[in-house]
Amino acid sequence: MKKIKGLWIWVFFICLATPAGLMAGGDAWGEWGRDFFQKVLGFVPEGIAKYSGAWHAPFRDYNIPGFGEVTGYILSAIAGIGLIMGAVWLLARGLSGKNGPQD
Repeated sequence: MKKIKGLWIWVFFICLATPAGLMAGGDAWGEWGRDFFQKVLGFVPEGIAKYSGAWHAPFRDYNIPGFGEVTGYILSAIAGIGLIMGAVWLLARGLSGKNGPQD
């Protein structure tokens, strides 16, 4: 159980550290648009051109109405980590045939 508690402490600090990305210059890895590819590659790959704009994020640029930019980043981190941990837990539960991973 001690290992799990340590993991939660790290997750907490990672969530708090996510707004540091606001201070970084340039684009975040994987958050590139058509203009980025045109500038860097000189062309827009077919798949990017076809599907760019097809997905609309629930909170564009991490802005959640009623919250500041930093709070939006932290809440997005918590939601993302929660979704990933939930998916891993469900996968482990399905593969083990039990009620989930045990410590």
